[in-house]
Amino acid sequence: MTRRDSLLAVLVAVLWGGNFVAIHLGLEGGDGEDFPPFLFLAIRFVLVALPLVFLVPRPKASWQAVVAVGAFMSLGQFGLLYLALATGMPAGLASLVLQAQVVLTIVIAAVALDERPSRRQAAGALVGTAGLVVVAVGFGAGASIVPLVVTVGAALSWAIGNVVARAAKVESGLSLVVWSALVVPLPCLAVSWVVDGPDVMVEAMAGFGWAALLSTLYTVVGASLVGYTIFNGLMAKHPASSVVPYILLVPPVGMLSAWLVLGEVPNVLEAVGALVMLVGVTVAVTSSRRPAVVAAPS
Repeated sequence: MTRRDSLLAVLVAVLWGGNFVAIHLGLEGGDGEDFPPFLFLAIRFVLVALPLVFLVPRPKASWQAVVAVGAFMSLGQFGLLYLALATGMPAGLASLVLQAQVVLTIVIAAVALDERPSRRQAAGALVGTAGLVVVAVGFGAGASIVPLVVTVGAALSWAIGNVVARAAKVESGLSLVVWSALVVPLPCLAVSWVVDGPDVMVEAMAGFGWAALLSTLYTVVGASLVGYTIFNGLMAKHPASSVVPYILLVPPVGMLSAWLVLGEVPNVLEAVGALVMLVGVTVAVTSSRRPAVVAAPS
């Protein structure tokens, strides 16, 4: 990856790291009432898709690929993540556990796309995973098993979406984000209708306050339109094993923001684990010293 692409990958990690606190605050609402998670997710992706779907050309990929990306990377990942956060998963821990997708993506890409990671990338992913385990040990005492399992399911869904996006090789990351967002709202509204009921949905919309609004703006603009546009573009240009390790930076950012905003103070094990993860990222994304290959302008 070029230095520019590496910096863009770091920017994505920072945006996504702050996303967990934004979602947590939005789900809590500003009036002490919890916002229904699937209704909240539906609102987010309606705003991701509209009005841009009328302005951005359809991605140059099959409908099956676009629907699959929307189903796994958006609906599956965030549906399970919002559910986990709504049922007691701490925001900082969620930012950590979700990064199981790094190893899962590399493994699935190796099997499905025959993209074999280099020894250095594999070693970096293993070191980063070891850091995740250390943080999980430090954080796990206060975590319920059900939200934890749900978050791991979100990580698996994200990993499958990563590989589908890579296989599709869509040139415009923005088009894929916008058009795949159409997959999310209707299933989420249906789930909320069944689980929460129409009365709760109407009441939640009537009480849609500043916390929910600011959270939605951050998740729509920062995390989805900017973050996923950059990320999908990088995945189309580079092997998954080169891009995904950067996302190991998300947990330190998520834990720091949860500490500053929510008072989730990391203990010694969590801090050590975050440091180990940073070492893993460095190992995975820096190549051995050899002459650089300059790509021709496209």
